[in-house]
Amino acid sequence: MNLRILAKILGALLLLESVAMFLCGVFTAFDPGCDCEWSMAALMQSAAVTAGFGGGLMLLGWRKIHKIPRREGVVIVGLGWILSGVFGGLPYLLSEPAMHPADALFESVSGFTTTGSTVMTNIEAWPRGILMWRSVTQWLGGLGILVLFVALLSYLGVGTKSLFRNESSFQTGEASTARIRDTALSLWRVYLLITTVCILGLKAMGLTWYNAVCHGFTAVSTGGFSPHNASIGYYSNWGNGWLIELWLSLFMLICSVSFLIWVVIVRKRWKRLRSEEEGKWFFLICFSAALMIAIGIAAKDMEGFWPALRHAWFIVVSIGSTTGFGTVDYEQWPGFALVLIAMLMLLGGCSGSTAGGMKVSRLLVMLRTARFEVVKAFRPHKVFKMQVNGNSIDPHARAQTVIFICLYCFLVVLASFLMGVLEFVNDIDLVTCVGAVFATLPNIGPGFGEVGPTKNFAHFCPARKYF
Repeated sequence: MNLRILAKILGALLLLESVAMFLCGVFTAFDPGCDCEWSMAALMQSAAVTAGFGGGLMLLGWRKIHKIPRREGVVIVGLGWILSGVFGGLPYLLSEPAMHPADALFESVSGFTTTGSTVMTNIEAWPRGILMWRSVTQWLGGLGILVLFVALLSYLGVGTKSLFRNESSFQTGEASTARIRDTALSLWRVYLLITTVCILGLKAMGLTWYNAVCHGFTAVSTGGFSPHNASIGYYSNWGNGWLIELWLSLFMLICSVSFLIWVVIVRKRWKRLRSEEEGKWFFLICFSAALMIAIGIAAKDMEGFWPALRHAWFIVVSIGSTTGFGTVDYEQWPGFALVLIAMLMLLGGCSGSTAGGMKVSRLLVMLRTARFEVVKAFRPHKVFKMQVNGNSIDPHARAQTVIFICLYCFLVVLASFLMGVLEFVNDIDLVTCVGAVFATLPNIGPGFGEVGPTKNFAHFCPARKYF
């Protein structure tokens, strides 16, 4: 293991994070709506500490790097996310009101991983500068702060294929450093463009610049943090509240589809879109789930069909994209609706998007593998050709997908059990145990029970927050 490479790359990553903290501090200094000096001091001090550690690591590893080996690439990706979460929690520790270390780490990691779960009981009581940093962490984590890092390193002549391969779900194949750099930059250009359009649209609908930026960052990153206690429900009573919800749901859908699709569109390679089926299936799943839930709500006379469809559509897209924005308490809906929501939580969005979850492409591979095995049992000599998004799926890829899904399901069960053990003294119920896992493992945000859409994770013990 080349420790100099690890030190230099991780140090540079922390320097990049410190720049983001500093910019949030500058925002606080010039924001007329922020009257809390503690938040600016907390952000500036956090930026200084993070930059100090980052600079120290870079000095320890100062040497020309031509290529990052595969093993070092895996370690850098893992440690990069850990260090980002640890240092990202400093503003919550140093601000006023100050968080417990477990709460600060939880909030920071929830931001960078775009999970959206929170320990803040009264979000609106926090300084605007801290809430802006909270949104920035999700925006940086959305496409992957390391994907941006790959683009920057590539310009310095560093071979970053191993970093890009281990950080993202995009296929690099035998791509050169220049090709990876161009891909990473194209992804971030599209990401910036989509973010800008989303923010401008929200501003045009009456949101302040502050609220438009915060919600634009967390919608495009499919993170779900909001500066309001009621989340997007804050705007439900506005005259154009339905339009704000529709606009946000549009961008949640856009960012739940592989960003390479939007790169293809920008480059006008229209033939590539014909083979795209993962996105089509995702749209169909969301539309079908929202329609079934709306019909169920209307059938039980809970509200009219059109209001039910409005709420069902937003919640389904929010959960399906793993964003976690809320407008209503979905736990009041019929039982079958909760089952559908739980399934959407585990499934998530598409590969190569900012969404979390298992991914639709893996579901397609698993179902087609199951069909292949059933047909093969009756017709053993039949030759099959399996494809997803126009790409052939070989036996090795099928086996990897099945193993991933099995491990995914096993982790859900194991984590639910461990949650119950950690909260044994508090006598936590089964719904909350499973709901907490469904909220965090697929990066959703809200769950069920005591961590449902109207509650948070503040009442958990520190050990469980670390877990």
